Amino acid sequence: MRREVIPEACVVLGRFQPVHRGHASLLSYAEQWRKKNKPEMPLRIAIGSINKPQNLSNPWDAVEREEMLKASLKELDFDAEIVGVPDIDNPPEWVNHAEAYHGPPGVLITSDQATANLYVSGGWTVELIDLVNRTSLEGWRVRETARMMSTINDEIAILTVLSPTMQASVIKTMIEMDAFRRLAFMGEGGEPVG
Repeated sequence: MRREVIPEACVVLGRFQPVHRGHASLLSYAEQWRKKNKPEMPLRIAIGSINKPQNLSNPWDAVEREEMLKASLKELDFDAEIVGVPDIDNPPEWVNHAEAYHGPPGVLITSDQATANLYVSGGWTVELIDLVNRTSLEGWRVRETARMMSTINDEIAILTVLSPTMQASVIKTMIEMDAFRRLAFMGEGGEPVG
């Protein structure tokens, strides 16, 4: 069986649990960098941990995260390829494994030093950028805020509370997918948040 050859690309890698404004900033930077430095390469977004079970750290599946990314990209007004990458929980082998999904050594654009180190070791060019509003845009903080809103039915209230950390298009997509409600029922006992 012949395997499809995936061309090299400018790659952005993340779990996107959920897609928040820090991700939007990273994606915007990646697209601007690509257009200026490597316009012949596509921008490829790799959704990591697509094989992980749903829990409070990973509440949204790969399909839902892809829909969030599409909404984000539409609001940002550019396109990118989106691929999923299952996790193998083996950092030294990660880059070799991930290349089967996101393509061979190209350019990785990231704000994570550990990921940058892995990809440099794998022969990639890496563009390491500064984090944007890291204290408010950590994934766990955004998820917990979304969890607090998970039993609220007022869309305006959800948009008002989550808009500082998430794009409106992503929030609306998540409301349409009913992607917040499950957060109230995930966790280890106790009362639902909200």
